[in-house]
Amino acid sequence: MAVSANKLSEQNFSDPSFKINGNVVSLRGSWRLIELQSLSLDGLNRLDSSPIQIDCRELESIDTGSLRLLVARLRGKEVSFVNHTKKINQIIELVSKAESFSPTPRPVKVSTVYLAGKKTVEGIQSLLVLLRFIGETCVEQLKLLFSPRQIRLKELFVQLEQIGLLAVPVVSLVMFLIGTVIAYLFAGQIERYGANIFIVDGVTIAICRELSPVIVAIIVAGRSGSAFTAQLGAMKLNEEIDALSTLGLSPMKVLILPRFTALIITLPILVAIGDMVGIFGGLVVSDFRLGVMPDTFLQRMQEVLKTKHVLVGLFKAPVFAAFIAIIGCKMGLTVENNARSLGLSTTSTVVQSIVSVILLNAGFAILFVELGI
Repeated sequence: MAVSANKLSEQNFSDPSFKINGNVVSLRGSWRLIELQSLSLDGLNRLDSSPIQIDCRELESIDTGSLRLLVARLRGKEVSFVNHTKKINQIIELVSKAESFSPTPRPVKVSTVYLAGKKTVEGIQSLLVLLRFIGETCVEQLKLLFSPRQIRLKELFVQLEQIGLLAVPVVSLVMFLIGTVIAYLFAGQIERYGANIFIVDGVTIAICRELSPVIVAIIVAGRSGSAFTAQLGAMKLNEEIDALSTLGLSPMKVLILPRFTALIITLPILVAIGDMVGIFGGLVVSDFRLGVMPDTFLQRMQEVLKTKHVLVGLFKAPVFAAFIAIIGCKMGLTVENNARSLGLSTTSTVVQSIVSVILLNAGFAILFVELGI
């Protein structure tokens, strides 16, 4: 026998109410949105930030509007529901899909072995993705070598200016200070034995072979590598990269290869400038601190600074540049659609680039020693 709507409205429902005992909120009666107008929920605002448990033992029924209003008053707090019927649980699960709370939050205990394995798998997957990106970049770069007309010269020269020309002042300043500091450190020891002339050997070889490539690469990693990530990440957030693909343009050719090529070209030039400025800083300190005249310094430098020492430093530069460019561009393309991800990716680019430069330099040092170079 069917029941009319008027008879339904005449059914007796218990008035909605609640009781707070510590961080336990006990719901009572029938919670329907139309009857909550006479119920004040201000008491819920006085609950602290501890996990809140909602006891549904005395709850007769609840609709989605009432539940969403209740959750809105408890927003920002960890909420769990207990002692509820199957029907009420269905409503809780329905609302939980639209609200930022879990109907039955349960702390999950994770073992150290699981975490170690998870991090290992994630690291391997990230490495494989990076290797794939390196392969794609190298293949596209080789294609450009055989078809130079496809090179986007305007973008390339813009990057050459940004990466190379505008970086000369900071590279020169840093390498001049590095040269003076190294010369001062050597001078304090050499002066004890009266071997002042040997400061030329230490300063010139150290700067050209090790210090200039590494210091300049770190400067470029912090300056240009982070800029690559920020630029590409912002373009991804604004959906500009998707727009390029929609227009039939390759983001690899338009965005990545100009930056990759420009960095490989400019870093050896910056290292050469760093060599000269760093040696000049050592020359100034040698004259001022040890009395080694500039003419004597340059004459000794021609005798001890062999071509291989300069070439070793210049050989490292393109390798460092390739890794910095690839890491910066790859991290920019993996930015998610939020500002927090952009900041984390930019920071990660600088860290990864600097660590890569140091590891590569250590590998080159061992290799060149074993080869007698």
